[in-house]
Amino acid sequence: MKIEILTLFPEMCETVMSESIIGRARSAGKVEISCINIRDFAGNKHNKVDDMPYGGGMGMIMAAAPIYNCYKSLYNENEPKPHLIYLSPKGKTFTQQRAVELSKLDRIVLLCGHYEGIDERVIEEIVDEEISIGDFVLTGGELPALTVADAVCRMLPGVLSDDICFEEESHYSGLLEYPHYTRPAEWNGRAVPEILLSGNHAKIDMWRRAKAIETTLKKRPDMLQLENLSDLDKKCLKMLKDEQEKSENLK
Repeated sequence: MKIEILTLFPEMCETVMSESIIGRARSAGKVEISCINIRDFAGNKHNKVDDMPYGGGMGMIMAAAPIYNCYKSLYNENEPKPHLIYLSPKGKTFTQQRAVELSKLDRIVLLCGHYEGIDERVIEEIVDEEISIGDFVLTGGELPALTVADAVCRMLPGVLSDDICFEEESHYSGLLEYPHYTRPAEWNGRAVPEILLSGNHAKIDMWRRAKAIETTLKKRPDMLQLENLSDLDKKCLKMLKDEQEKSENLK
């Protein structure tokens, strides 16, 4: 997959995309990421890319031409148009499901706005989709673009060590993830749940599923309704309740 980030701060994006799992995936050729400076297409002596808004108002607006020229430099008319995403608080909220869908594309372009936004005409001309990462406003689109790029890259084959790494994660399966524990078995008077030390992997799997359902119902009930649970899910919940009752009786 190819991801291109159009930005006024390519060094910032390049630094983040060169670290950890994504950095290793790039080095291994699992994904190609380019961070392109919109200022290089300003077409003026001082590489100026913004101007005052028509009609008055606070702040500056990114001009259409530098963004358009930057985008058009990525491909020629004989190639398919890349899917361009503008990171904007006006867009649809980004979800794990959308990350999965975008990971199936061959190429995406992420456009980072700045100042008070970008000229509406370039949005109408080249933007295919607007995405928001939440109901708040940032100083620029770089952090949202990096968030989207990271989430999409993790879904690509070979980026994570095994598909199960993301299949069991929060949101991927419609549930929040079950809790995790590591050594030591007791810390600050808190013990690891006994079932995780049992070696019974069938029961452990059921416990984890039950805890995922329980956590989802407790923290994000909007994601799950009891009537949508399968017979296995209900069995997992019953097992969890039995374990809790057993624990309480031993106190």
